[in-house]
Amino acid sequence: MSLQATIYLVVGLTFALYIGIAFWARAGSTKEFYVAGGGVHPIMNGMATGADWMSAASFISMAGMIGYMGYGGALFLMGWTGGYVLLAMLLAPYLRKFGKFTVPDFFKARFYSDTATIVAVICLLVASTTYIIGQMTGVGVAFSRFLGVSNNVGVVVGMAIVFVYAVFGGMKGITYTQVAQYCVLILAYTIPAIFISFQLTGNPIPQLGLGSTFSGSDMHMLEKLDHIVNDLGFGKYTTALPGDRLNMFVYTVSLMIGTAGLPHVIIRFFTVPKVKDARSSAGWALVFIAILYTTAPAVAAMARLNLHATINTAVKSGGDVFAEEASVQYDSRPEWFKRWEVTGLLTYEDKNADGRIQYYNDKSKNAEFLAQAEAAGWQGNELSVNNDIMVLANPEIARLPNWVIALVAAGGLAAALSTAAGLLLAISSAVSHDLLKNMFMKDLTEKGELMAGRIAMAAAIVGAGYLGMNPPDFAAGTVAIAFGLAASSIFPALMMGIFSKTMNKQGAIAGMLAGLLATMFYVFAHTGIFYVKGTEFYALFGGKDFFFGISPNAFGAIGAVINFAVAFAVKNMTAPVPSHIAEMVESVRIPRGAGEATGGH
Repeated sequence: MSLQATIYLVVGLTFALYIGIAFWARAGSTKEFYVAGGGVHPIMNGMATGADWMSAASFISMAGMIGYMGYGGALFLMGWTGGYVLLAMLLAPYLRKFGKFTVPDFFKARFYSDTATIVAVICLLVASTTYIIGQMTGVGVAFSRFLGVSNNVGVVVGMAIVFVYAVFGGMKGITYTQVAQYCVLILAYTIPAIFISFQLTGNPIPQLGLGSTFSGSDMHMLEKLDHIVNDLGFGKYTTALPGDRLNMFVYTVSLMIGTAGLPHVIIRFFTVPKVKDARSSAGWALVFIAILYTTAPAVAAMARLNLHATINTAVKSGGDVFAEEASVQYDSRPEWFKRWEVTGLLTYEDKNADGRIQYYNDKSKNAEFLAQAEAAGWQGNELSVNNDIMVLANPEIARLPNWVIALVAAGGLAAALSTAAGLLLAISSAVSHDLLKNMFMKDLTEKGELMAGRIAMAAAIVGAGYLGMNPPDFAAGTVAIAFGLAASSIFPALMMGIFSKTMNKQGAIAGMLAGLLATMFYVFAHTGIFYVKGTEFYALFGGKDFFFGISPNAFGAIGAVINFAVAFAVKNMTAPVPSHIAEMVESVRIPRGAGEATGGH
């Protein structure tokens, strides 16, 4: 069977599975639509949370980012997994004890204010909408490459699949679909890694293969990669940093608290029966996530090595990389190269007109290397590789069987669609439950609210699809920015709501607005006002990363500090918290004995 036919078969079977589960798990009540009936087993919820969490960024982009950032890419591993520890310890059991449907539900009751609800909904919508752009863009990339359709057609097909299981199933349909999607994506990630680890090191366990000896040499895998990237003018793989150590630390913290503040992940812990189950499901989620996240460093390093070895035949053997015959002829390029060229994510420009591909760092600070490159007739790097293709192209580069390549295609789509569904539910519940039912249409019947939720979900899918087909120029950085927005607005307010009996509504509202606006100001200074190119204004403050060298993607942690500071300052200047609210907070902080999750107040 041809590669394309195999891909159609495997992806088609997974889509049929998702739709079948959606019809089996249709939501018949608002409780099933918002929290899956509140009876999901902790292990199942942990698996669904893993799929909800492991987005296109985790599956498609993360290994590519680590592959090109090297050691500094570890901040994604530490930030995104560390956030789950915070979530399990500091938020999940207490929010489950509180027993509502959504995050704005918590804000409405804890901060006794409709204004607090509106601000929470705004923060939720801004973070979720920013995040979903990356998911729909990922769907378009995966479809355009593997199904041979345009990016726009790919997004429309993705919208249709999500529509079926999210609109009809709500949280109930999404939960059980995400369990299936987790199984698909984790197999798709680990099976190629096992094959490639065995090829390169003789060890089939990728986590151990990364530290094993490179096949055919006495060098360790990472030592070999260091030699290869050095020979081609790149920085040392095992010591590279993104900026300075302060930026790396702040970036990691921003990802951690952003993880703990993402609304589509938090609402998963309202679906379990008891407080104990919320903590347990967070632990299981961490186990399921760790399977992928401990594999990612090996996938990143091995993909980087294989790519260089495909383009320059001398790197594996330790030969002369500058020899003419070492650079692969463009006309003899492998089939996977041709397939990815069509997507525009892999581009070649023959700068010295020799018909061969020179892939190296032409901006290297190593003068000796640049002199050697010039002497060899190299006139600049000729290959542009988008980081996002590394995981998807990895099995093709390694010449793995067609069924493995097809499985990776299905895994990439499962990762993007599962997270998109969770985000869409968070967005639709914010509109139908938090705004309509709780504020503007308080006499809305349960049937009416369920219909409103489905209409809001359908509208959100259409909006997400439009953004996926017309992504802003900043699409590659949207995920990190979404974490920054959640870190600077939602996480601090949740922490103060749970652990401070004295935090009043004025302080919480002022803190959320200050954190969100400060972070957006810093991001817009670098990316343009509302991401419109040409409207950047960082030059007014002395240049890029003007705040102690901190990048805009890392600024969420600074926004969180501003949130806390403003909240406590305003709290001290305004009326104290009513006594019944302080008593409620005291009760919530004892995570024993919670009733069912309800939408009422």
